[in-house]
Amino acid sequence: MPTASTRVCRARILASHMNFCNQCGAKVELRVPAGDHFARHVCDACGTIHYQNPCLIAGCVPEHDGRILLCRRAIQPRRGYWTIPAGFMENGETLQQAAARESQEEALADVEIGSLLSIVHVLHARQVHVFFRATLHTPSFGPGPESLEVKLVSPEDIPWPDLAFPSTDFTLRRYLDDRKVGREQHYFTEINRRLPGE
Repeated sequence: MPTASTRVCRARILASHMNFCNQCGAKVELRVPAGDHFARHVCDACGTIHYQNPCLIAGCVPEHDGRILLCRRAIQPRRGYWTIPAGFMENGETLQQAAARESQEEALADVEIGSLLSIVHVLHARQVHVFFRATLHTPSFGPGPESLEVKLVSPEDIPWPDLAFPSTDFTLRRYLDDRKVGREQHYFTEINRRLPGE
């Protein structure tokens, strides 16, 4: 069940325009406030300036005996497509804690979070995706409420055409490249394109 902060973050992503102030209910206007350099939704009735900032998504690539844990999404966007465990970060937790929690929620998997793997700036969705390497010590997992199916796959069995998001594709490819040569680097990229159903 999404928390209040998750629902607010998702609402920010979906809403490109605000009509009314959430503080007093008056109509807002989109303009650059004095001393600022970005257009904001401004309420002249109560003086509130509504700042909309990117949401953080935290996740990981859990590995067990050379295989990677993947989840098939039971929710939109991209329902039915495969991804690694990830979701909106909550207030009061670290990125690592968020990545571990998402693994538990989506895949009923207890993971040990390792090194930073990738940071993906998803500009069109107003999100930053942060992924870590992770270890699944025992092959104990199952589908959580947001997953249709969860499974461990060998690298050669990753369903590349059916991955849910470009950030997942980018992260898995960097993970496998590093694993081949025994290194653990971190990577940055940006994505600014929507997929069907996103």
